[in-house]
Amino acid sequence: TLPPRGRRMPQPSAKSNKGKSDKNSPQKDGGPFSPGDRLVVDRFMMAIRAERGVSANTIDAYRRDLAAMATRIDGVSLLDADADAIRHCLAQWSAHLAARSVARRLTAIHQFMLFCVDEGLRDDDPTASIDRPKIPAPLPKSLTEDEVGKLFAIVAEADDTAGIRLAAMLEILYATGMRISEMVALPVASVSRGQTSITIRGKGGKERVVLMTDAAHQAVARWLEWRDRNPDFVASDFLFPTPQGHIGREAVFLEIRDLGQRAGITTSVSPHMLRHSFATHMLNRGADLRSLQLLLGHASITTTEIYTKTQDKRLAGLVRDSHPLARRD
Repeated sequence: TLPPRGRRMPQPSAKSNKGKSDKNSPQKDGGPFSPGDRLVVDRFMMAIRAERGVSANTIDAYRRDLAAMATRIDGVSLLDADADAIRHCLAQWSAHLAARSVARRLTAIHQFMLFCVDEGLRDDDPTASIDRPKIPAPLPKSLTEDEVGKLFAIVAEADDTAGIRLAAMLEILYATGMRISEMVALPVASVSRGQTSITIRGKGGKERVVLMTDAAHQAVARWLEWRDRNPDFVASDFLFPTPQGHIGREAVFLEIRDLGQRAGITTSVSPHMLRHSFATHMLNRGADLRSLQLLLGHASITTTEIYTKTQDKRLAGLVRDSHPLARRD
């Protein structure tokens, strides 16, 4: 169901539509709005512009979404529209629009109705009992194995503190699939005694054990040698220390993004993309879903199952390219 009154909802986005309307003043043409509705819609636009500082494009998007509703409920005032009328609009839109577009229109209607209630123009918000359309979760973005290889090829040549630290972080992230928040806070004791496994305290304080590859273990050992040469770091409890405590997530994000650019990867590389790559590549190479769930620290296996969607896409390409009958005319 929709958030309760007063909770900020996502604002519709819109592309520039220069030349078609004055973005800083109400449209002179009432369009599909009745004279009464047009006045209220204009007041609503001025209110959200003043109170929220939204962009001109967002103002236009709200207006278009409300106009779309006014067109669908021809003969009924927006002020008088009830939940059934709005559901009717949603059903018609769902027949030809993506769920995300329908959800955006419902957001605009919801915000307008809240404004009308606040202004005393109606007694209730008819969208309060309407469920938002389910928006499919985007598929995880991952790198190919070749792209991951390019990242490692660059850090393998590192001979300075920052580069050797980045090599260790990259190896840990890709070898274990751990979250960036988990990696930056790793205690040095978790790896300093030559263990090939790491115990992580993840979301909700739950512990799990992940395994390091030989390459990750070697990269970490090399980093520890450099780390312990620094008198400011040797006494730290963290594997990746800084004078303030441990390295921050933003710093790691920037280093990995820069590494991806140096490797010539067109996609913006992030620590979370390495986690997705770990999961995708493990599945592609035969890992079972339950084991992957445990390694990733997912509370529910349904969260892990999203990686099977990317596997379906890979398998479809494999059949297309390899099956002897796939290319029949």
